[in-house]
Formats: sequence, C-alpha cells, structure tokens
Amino acid sequence: MSMKKNHFTNILYWIAMAGILLYFSYTKGWILADFEFITAKQAEMLIEKDQNVTLLDVRTSEEFKEGHIRGATLIPLSKLEANLDKLKEVKDRQIIVYCRSGSRSVAASRILEAQGFTPLNVKHGMIGLLGTGLEIVK
Repeated sequence: MSMKKNHFTNILYWIAMAGILLYFSYTKGWILADFEFITAKQAEMLIEKDQNVTLLDVRTSEEFKEGHIRGATLIPLSKLEANLDKLKEVKDRQIIVYCRSGSRSVAASRILEAQGFTPLNVKHGMIGLLGTGLEIVK
C-alpha cells in the first residue's frame, strides 16, 4: 500500500512541476506567443526611424512617473482591456510594448494581438531600454 501511495505522490509531484514549467513558459512568452519579440536596440532603431510606430508602457503610473521613454503612452496592464479604445487610431501601426522587465508586456502583447493589433514586445523591458540612447523623461 505504501509503495502505491509513494508512486502516486511522485506522479502528482511531476505533474505539478510540469504545470509550473508550462505556466512560467507561457507567462514569459516562450510558448504560444503569436507576436514578435524585439531587443531594446531594435526598439530604439524603430522609434528613431519609423514615425508609424506607437510606444506603449504597461507599467503602473508610479513606475511611469519614475521614468519612461519620451513619447510613450501609459496604459497599465491592469487597465489595458478596458482602454483599448485609446489605441484604436493606431491599430494599423506596430505597437512597441514594454514594462519593467518584459513579463507584463507579454501579457499585454497577448491582449493586443487577440484584438487585432500588431504588438512588438521589448525583451527585458525598461531595464533593457535604459541601455539605449532613448530619452528617459520623468
């Protein structure tokens, strides 16, 4: 009896671990991501050279006030679905999406992609963007 219980516990453990790994991979955008990822340098080049690109910051308003990329529009991730109408005039443009490290922007990019937008998710988010020549404003 104890051998069966131990075997069953091991199976449950591995199922739970696989679930956690799948969830983590999904939230990082490593699996099932129907949008493009770009580096901070690629984002910098697009922002500087393409007037037909929109920059979307999905951090909190407190984080935005601490410093953001000049020209960015703030719509916190928690309010994005309710505020998609604020982006309707840029639906035909690519939208560069960033947060602090790149996780919330994956969730935002999933929402945008599902609504017909073309998100470009910045790998490493604001942390990566700080290493570019883009102007940070407070």
